[in-house]
Amino acid sequence: MTTTDRAAGTGFADAGGWLDPSPYLRGVAWRDGGRVVRADPGDLDRLPWDTAERAAVPVGVRLEFTARGATALDIRYRAALPGPAQSLRDLAHTFALWHDGALVTEVTEDPEREAVVRIGLPERGGRFTVHPPESQCPEILGLRPVGGTVAPAPAQPRWLVHGDSITEGWWSTRPAHAWPAAAGRALGLDAVNLGHAGAGRGELVVAQQIAGLPAELLTLAFGTNCWSRTPFSAPLLYETVRAFVGLVRQGHPDTPLLLLSPVLRPEAEGARNALGATLADLRTALEDAARALAAEGDDRLALLPGLPVLGPEHLADGLHPNDAGHALMAEAVAAALREAGFVPPPGGPGPAPCSPTA
Repeated sequence: MTTTDRAAGTGFADAGGWLDPSPYLRGVAWRDGGRVVRADPGDLDRLPWDTAERAAVPVGVRLEFTARGATALDIRYRAALPGPAQSLRDLAHTFALWHDGALVTEVTEDPEREAVVRIGLPERGGRFTVHPPESQCPEILGLRPVGGTVAPAPAQPRWLVHGDSITEGWWSTRPAHAWPAAAGRALGLDAVNLGHAGAGRGELVVAQQIAGLPAELLTLAFGTNCWSRTPFSAPLLYETVRAFVGLVRQGHPDTPLLLLSPVLRPEAEGARNALGATLADLRTALEDAARALAAEGDDRLALLPGLPVLGPEHLADGLHPNDAGHALMAEAVAAALREAGFVPPPGGPGPAPCSPTA
């Protein structure tokens, strides 16, 4: 056993001093071998192709640790390198270091299929978080502290957040700015991002998969893609929401659950889709379903109406929030969770964290 092994207490380092990254990873839903994925790898054949495709991108997955005497952290990773003509190649390949909820530094590297990045660490106690670049689907292979030791950060209550591209964080300039990440930081939660761009249409198999994951808190935020991409009528969405929540409740009968209805989408608010529904109609249907479930006895369900959360100036492209919009969504969700009593007020004790999924 090496000095690093004894100090970190997280298992054996290999001959090169590399630590197993598994105890340090957060935002983990499932694993497919060494890769972190966002859908059950044993149940992909029941998913729509677009959901399965986005589930391979490790959105929201991050490293969280404490450090003692370490001046830097080396991260060895393997990435899916975009081709020369792919638009993803132009995205910043940036590793962002946060400390106790504030950005410390960013390290931007040229994309490589397999590489080591070194991130300098300030001499501070408390919790460090590294957000890797998501677009290249990095698989973290090992961690190696420089000049000291690191240990996994204490576990936090596990928060599953399901939705569409808005939840996934599209148009946020960094992974840490997506609203689930920002709200998770503010609330001291282990946010697990189950937002799937192009999807989030109330897919019932997703509800069943969510039911099988451990969680202390749940948030469902879908409906926008039910306006145009796969058109729903208002009655269809009403029943879909009831069915989705019913399936989730089979695995989480008492887990606090927040439903967030669609935020502003100006082009869709008054325009009718192929089944005659406006986004305003669909939003009302989702909110009516939430209120009906609560009235029928689900006293661990709360509703956050999405329309008042954002204005047109908070939309980057008329649909997805910009960084300011994501920050507002994070604030609104955090406030709704506190108001419902699902999380404690600032400084209060939180629920005990559950064991992470293997």
